Amino acid sequence: MAVGQSEIDYVKDLFAGVGEITTRKMMGGLSIYADGTIFAMMRRDGRLYIKATGPLAERLDAAGGKLFTYDKKNGTQGHMNYLTLPEAALDDPDAACAWAKASLDAN
Repeated sequence: MAVGQSEIDYVKDLFAGVGEITTRKMMGGLSIYADGTIFAMMRRDGRLYIKATGPLAERLDAAGGKLFTYDKKNGTQGHMNYLTLPEAALDDPDAACAWAKASLDAN
């Protein structure tokens, strides 16, 4: 299932406090940008991830975030520096925007 307009509307509303939110569909998922800088993505299954490394990744991990992983053609597993947005932030624009701003500040 690919990301549709309802998911795009959801992320634009959720992250509205961050800046001008734009999106780009990619491989069935969605890249999410604030003022032209990518800070999040949504997989085709609807899971929302925040770009994070170092201390921010550690904070997301402590809050229950899960690392974005994928299966490679050679049978091994790869990962990207994105962790799931904590469950409590999925319906809380203030919390979601705080995570997004932390990601943007780390870029």
